[in-house]
Amino acid sequence: MEMIKTVGELLFALLILMGALLSAVSAYGLIRLPDVYLRSHAAAKSATLGVLCVLSGAFLYFAFFLDHISAKLLLGIVFVFMTSPLSAHLTGRAAYRSGVPLWNRRIQDDLREVLEKEKAVAASPERDVT
Repeated sequence: MEMIKTVGELLFALLILMGALLSAVSAYGLIRLPDVYLRSHAAAKSATLGVLCVLSGAFLYFAFFLDHISAKLLLGIVFVFMTSPLSAHLTGRAAYRSGVPLWNRRIQDDLREVLEKEKAVAASPERDVT
């Protein structure tokens, strides 16, 4: 039984360590990437996964070894999972709409076509305004 407890503690510690490393990679990406869009990608993907790994490791440790189910950790996991990608998406979209330039070596711009279609539809005289 003691062996299982030690292995479990080691697995949860590895989960927390993996989360910390992913958060460090995210911080490195925020420093090194060239434009706001790539930086928001680094923040949204790896930081979210890193925080989720740390919170999940802490939750599992408390649940299995201390027999305590933490509602605060569960709410933190759900809140980060739902809000972090959404906020990164909205930040990137707001930056694009306000005219923040793309990285000069970027080869694809999918949002330009969508926004041009939206502007064309908004400016069309057939638009029903009832």
